[in-house]
Amino acid sequence: MSGGKGHPDKWLVALTVITGTIMSALDTSIVNVALPYMRGNLGASVEEITWVATGYMLSSVIIMPIVGMLSSRFGRKKFYMASVLLFTASSFLCGVSWDLNSLVVFRIIQGIGGGALIPVSQAILRESFPAEEQGMAMGIYGFGVVLGPAIGPTIGGWLTDNYSWPWIFFINIPIGIINMMLVARFLHDPPYLKREKGKIDFPGLWLLIIGLGALQLMLEKGGQKDWFQSGFIVYLAAVSFIGMALFIWRELVAEKPAVDLRVLKNLPFASGTMLGGILGVGLYGSLFLLPLFLQQLLGYPAFDSGLVLMPRSLAMAVMMPVGGRLYNRLGPKVLIGIGLAITAFSFWQLSNMSLDVGFWDLFVPQSLQGAGFGMIFVALSTAALASIERHRMTDASGLYNVVRQVFGSVGIALTATELTRGENIFRADLVKDVTPFTANAANFVRGMTGAMTRQGNDPATAGYKALNILNNEMTRQASMLSYNHVFFLVTVLFVFCIPLVFFLKGDHGGEEGGIIAD
Repeated sequence: MSGGKGHPDKWLVALTVITGTIMSALDTSIVNVALPYMRGNLGASVEEITWVATGYMLSSVIIMPIVGMLSSRFGRKKFYMASVLLFTASSFLCGVSWDLNSLVVFRIIQGIGGGALIPVSQAILRESFPAEEQGMAMGIYGFGVVLGPAIGPTIGGWLTDNYSWPWIFFINIPIGIINMMLVARFLHDPPYLKREKGKIDFPGLWLLIIGLGALQLMLEKGGQKDWFQSGFIVYLAAVSFIGMALFIWRELVAEKPAVDLRVLKNLPFASGTMLGGILGVGLYGSLFLLPLFLQQLLGYPAFDSGLVLMPRSLAMAVMMPVGGRLYNRLGPKVLIGIGLAITAFSFWQLSNMSLDVGFWDLFVPQSLQGAGFGMIFVALSTAALASIERHRMTDASGLYNVVRQVFGSVGIALTATELTRGENIFRADLVKDVTPFTANAANFVRGMTGAMTRQGNDPATAGYKALNILNNEMTRQASMLSYNHVFFLVTVLFVFCIPLVFFLKGDHGGEEGGIIAD
């Protein structure tokens, strides 16, 4: 197994692709804090404005599996340059959108450009660094993929508060221009990347768009529609299942498939990709939960909640390059196992929170989370792609990333559904113990009624307000218990993933972390 000497300008190549990666990853989360402002400005409903986020996710997920085919057809440098140009131009158009429909259309176009940048960047980094530095390469890549979504809400909140929501899109323009200049200067197509001008597998492409698009849309809208109680969600599920089944059949029998699913015959890659998908459920689900907890339950403004979540981002940023160096010494099994144990412990700490938590109560578990995620991400992405031939690297990277992204959407959907279900269950349990004949409840209402009366309310109004306060407090306590419950389920998920580490190939770094040469 040989990985070669790497690219002579590997650090300049790394700077080039990491710029595009951060820019693309940033836009998966930067809009979330600005959605209420967009809603008011564009006169949209809550459900309509979510299409600003959904449209981006849909198009980015659909483009990821076909980046290998597009790179082979047009040349990887030209395809990467076109993706940056498309992302930058659509960012400007998003900022000058005149209504909701135009904004959603431009976000979909932006997702096509941004979704292509992440897997292509990973493939380029894998090929630019020699075998003994593959862990470091994936550490650089992971830094960009994780840092973007982590700092997105903080930057988005600051720009929206101090300027206006279009600036969350305008900020991409100078970065995109710089990125295009770097691409033109430092990226080159490798000699082993064959240009293919043959017939395009249009049936496979359409089945992919239909099946994967319906699946992603079902995951995005399921919570709003009460899942399978909705005929629309049942329809999407059926379309997704049939579309993906036909897509898999088509790609396995096609002479030149749009997506090379045969790469999954590589057992280390297939097992690493599946483990990455399972971990994506816990990772994305947890990243969804904490901001929600801080803003909705504790009342933090968007910018302040971003600051509270910063320790996790900083720990990830530090651990990514460190994890890359440790990979060659410890190997993937040990590094991922340690990362899983640390992450599971951090979620167990979060499962014991109360409504009285402050910054320092969240600092330690978040820092541990960041360290654990950093170890897992670097080692897993390195191990999964370790035995992939160079000419199939872009195909494999696209599949690896789309599985993680789709499973991440599953994680968000599952945690949101379980959170709502838990709130209802815990509230019902609390209500059973809160009656006019319960001493604690009666004393609470009596004390609050007295306080309301002293503020100038008549006895009837004071009693009504006291009961409302009690009702709100029960709702908050039920929500807190539900958050604890979901964090505990995430803990169990990470613990159960530990045995799966032993199915990964490679006990040491070095050559086993390299790339199979052609």
